[in-house]
Amino acid sequence: MATGTEGTGASPTEYIVHHLTNLTSGEGFFTVHWDTMFFSLALGLVFYMIFRRAAAAATAGVPGNLQNFAEIMVEFVDTQVKDCFHGRNELIAPLALTIFCWVFLWNLMDLVPVDLLPMVASWFGIHYLRVVPSTDLNSTLALSLSVFGLIIFYSIKVKGPAGYAKEFLFHPFKTDNLLAQALLVPVNLILAFVETIAKPISLALRLFGNLYAGELIFILIALLPWWLQFTLGWPWAVFHILVITLQAFIFMVLTIVYLSMAHEDLDH
Repeated sequence: MATGTEGTGASPTEYIVHHLTNLTSGEGFFTVHWDTMFFSLALGLVFYMIFRRAAAAATAGVPGNLQNFAEIMVEFVDTQVKDCFHGRNELIAPLALTIFCWVFLWNLMDLVPVDLLPMVASWFGIHYLRVVPSTDLNSTLALSLSVFGLIIFYSIKVKGPAGYAKEFLFHPFKTDNLLAQALLVPVNLILAFVETIAKPISLALRLFGNLYAGELIFILIALLPWWLQFTLGWPWAVFHILVITLQAFIFMVLTIVYLSMAHEDLDH
């Protein structure tokens, strides 16, 4: 496990703050988190190369281990799409597979000892480094906003601008009385707005909150004596494997469900 503050001269508070600080440049809205960008792109490339190699080596004969793994993942995601998505869209399954694998790889970085990569980075003059993209709210919010953009796009494409506007004006409360319906429009607008905005926010905050808490626990364990690090670190790491898998699965399933809702007519 990590070495904590031993030999660094840093207090526990300074150690925690150091590990929770991103490598950044710029100020305010234009701040760039370079470590989040680097690891997000690197892990995306890992996902791409693995499945590209599996596709290139695919055979109708006896499959290899990589092909077996790829087929299991594709079948697993395809099952979720068939269960949750009730429209017809060839983008949904590849999108769901990409989201699940990419988010899982983000989360998997939380199992790397907290001092290992920052120590390597320090050899090259990099003083701050966070290696888990999903512990950065900017990355989880960016991914959820991408999904949100697809929700809006398909809602308008499938239902038309007028049909999509009707969802805001006449749902969830609808009546045949024109006067009553007119009075309900402001209420429907407020509720529809809250429901719509809640989708990307809940996606982003759920993933960020769970992984941030996991990262913080690993940092706190790293502050303990080495024998306690070993005693507590391994059980927490094993449990955390379930957490990181579950969070990737939840993000994928909610994406499928939200996009399925975008393809449905509420009147139906």
